Amino acid sequence: DGELIKEFISDCRLRNFSDESIRSYRSILRITYSFLKSHGFSFVGLDKYVLKRLLEHLSFEKGYSVKTLENYFSALSSFYDFLVYEGVVDRNPVLPFRKRYIRQYKVGRHVDDPPRKLISVEQMKMLIDSILDPRDKAIVTLLAKTGIRRKELINIDLEDINWEEQSIQLKPHPKRSNLTVFFDDECARILLRWLNARKNYPVKPGCTALFVNERGERLNRHGVYDVVTKYAEKVGLHNPKSQRMEDHFTPHCCRHWFTTWLLRNGMPREYVKELRGDRRGEAIDIYHHMDQKKS
Repeated sequence: DGELIKEFISDCRLRNFSDESIRSYRSILRITYSFLKSHGFSFVGLDKYVLKRLLEHLSFEKGYSVKTLENYFSALSSFYDFLVYEGVVDRNPVLPFRKRYIRQYKVGRHVDDPPRKLISVEQMKMLIDSILDPRDKAIVTLLAKTGIRRKELINIDLEDINWEEQSIQLKPHPKRSNLTVFFDDECARILLRWLNARKNYPVKPGCTALFVNERGERLNRHGVYDVVTKYAEKVGLHNPKSQRMEDHFTPHCCRHWFTTWLLRNGMPREYVKELRGDRRGEAIDIYHHMDQKKS
């Protein structure tokens, strides 16, 4: 089974999966492998009964959220697609299991989802104004005013910014169609303030990342998460102890805020979709549907 995981990871690299996806797949498969081994099962002999026990373990013993379970079984399904392709197994047992037991994959998957936290325009201003650190202020401002994803933000290099047009050329992302985003005068001032402060960081030779950590290396996903949640908690917008999704304010909430308030202020759906850079129409349709329900 360990060799099957290695072969799958090699296949993911061949298919040009992101490093982040590969790390996630490897972690999920190792957790599954450990569970199966401890219960006397193997990947090849996996069936619906074993999957039920795995789901009980992850849900009740590990306490995984619905979203985490969705990602978990999606990765497991990809692994079994690979095993079917390679002729190791005859079918993918995860597909029908996901349809029956993972709530997110039922018809009307978004109807019963817990609402993601949406703050007002005034609350976003309060959050940004509360941040004194130039780097952290630039991070939250850029997320809120462009709606870019966390991965897109940390991959921005200094040369990606066009100051004349006040635009940023993003790196290719599998979910994004439009790679150019624009920022306003306020965001420009905040970014320039950060660039001036960045000179005092011990930036590693050759590092061209827009956002760096205290060691002078490119900031990672966890660093961005910590920045957003730290200040959101200070102003009462984020409760890390709560189990409710709507009590948490994370980097993705900035994208949610960007999208929803553009729609509420009358921007045509097609324009918002272009600004978000959605490759698929479903994403913006979800926001449109949710906002219509609330109005």
